[in-house]
Amino acid sequence: MTTATEQLSATTLLRFATAGSVDDGKSTLVGRLLHDSKSVLTDQLEAVEHASRSRGKDAPDLALLTDGLRAEREQGITIDVAYRYFATARRRFILADTPGHVQYTRNMVTGASTAELAVVLVDARNGVVEQTRRHAAVAALLRVPHVVLAVNKMDLVEYAEPVFARIAAEFTAYAESLGVPEVTAIPISALAGDNVVEPSAHMDWYGGPTVLEHLETVPVSHDLADCPARLPVQYVIRPQSAEHPDYRGYAGQIASGVLRVGDAVTVLPSGRTSVVEGIDALGESVPVAWAPQSVTVRLADDIDVSRGDLIAPSADAPATTRDVAATVCHVADRPLVVGQRVLLKHTTRTVKAIVKDIPSRLTLADLSQHPGPGKLVANDIGRVVVRTAEPLALDAYADSRRTGSFLLIDPADGTTLTAGMAGSAFAERAAGAAEGAAGAADEGWDF
Repeated sequence: MTTATEQLSATTLLRFATAGSVDDGKSTLVGRLLHDSKSVLTDQLEAVEHASRSRGKDAPDLALLTDGLRAEREQGITIDVAYRYFATARRRFILADTPGHVQYTRNMVTGASTAELAVVLVDARNGVVEQTRRHAAVAALLRVPHVVLAVNKMDLVEYAEPVFARIAAEFTAYAESLGVPEVTAIPISALAGDNVVEPSAHMDWYGGPTVLEHLETVPVSHDLADCPARLPVQYVIRPQSAEHPDYRGYAGQIASGVLRVGDAVTVLPSGRTSVVEGIDALGESVPVAWAPQSVTVRLADDIDVSRGDLIAPSADAPATTRDVAATVCHVADRPLVVGQRVLLKHTTRTVKAIVKDIPSRLTLADLSQHPGPGKLVANDIGRVVVRTAEPLALDAYADSRRTGSFLLIDPADGTTLTAGMAGSAFAERAAGAAEGAAGAADEGWDF
């Protein structure tokens, strides 16, 4: 007989993010999900009820379950990314409730960067607005494989099917122009609970899943075995003890793919080659390991490998480069300018770099390119070319969200300046869509 803990550990994990314009009801939706799925502790609910009464409300304001900052509760908005964990019998969830204001677009980038699904809320009274397009574009930029359009506040438009159909058609057409592989539209009322956890009695014309049903059943692929193997070296293990006098192992978390004993591998950026002699996982030798396991790899040859190096199969190793062209989102308050000296952190490797060029800045409202802006300010998305002091082995972000991403860091104080996605990720795709170019839609994205 299996225990509840064993049943829970056997369920899959879905990471998802919520986004939308201010007052579209993101926090209320998340609160409703937590409350109706019975994922709220008694003391948490009591605290929310007390706070709601102090604000003159008769019913609990479920948005307070996620708006934890005092400034958020006072203004009734979300400012920071609020992470919450909950679980049902079918699946475990990590959600990121992201802000809606334009000036907090960078926070959505943070929340959606690891998400496998994005819930974009739209107020049924307002329809698709500029911020809706911006959040859809960010989801496409970050290659979030599943997007849910939650048309909220249907109770305020008398649950009218034509209103929902018009908004769903407009958003789906826009998302497809960005290359979003899948959009699921659901009419809801987060405040009343319609189609959030339980089906709505007011919208019998809708036959699709509720939000929670879709979250529980959407296919989630954690199997990265089809991707080339990548092992960023985090630590070199050399005990030099009497028991292990000659042991030399290279420890790290496999970012993608499968490593097997006997595989021919190349260590990058040096380009030295060897063969996997052994793999140690959880204190035992194993013949094979796969992402995202943390392992220690032993090589047949005594070659120089250090933290920051990348072990990859010789037959499918990424090319090394010192000129990194990427789409980036600038997240710092201070601007990023041409000629600025930075640190570039990619997986476990950090190198000195300089911003060589900022070719363009993307206007997400109409997907137009502003050429030669000279700098990027907070929340800007644009193209950047960075020259590094040492070669890096990056994959294109289109091929791998893990080994195709990087950070630009201020060397003076360690502040994160910019989040980058290597290669031709979204900028060219969006520009092509705006100019009427064909082929914007992929059948799916491999990450």
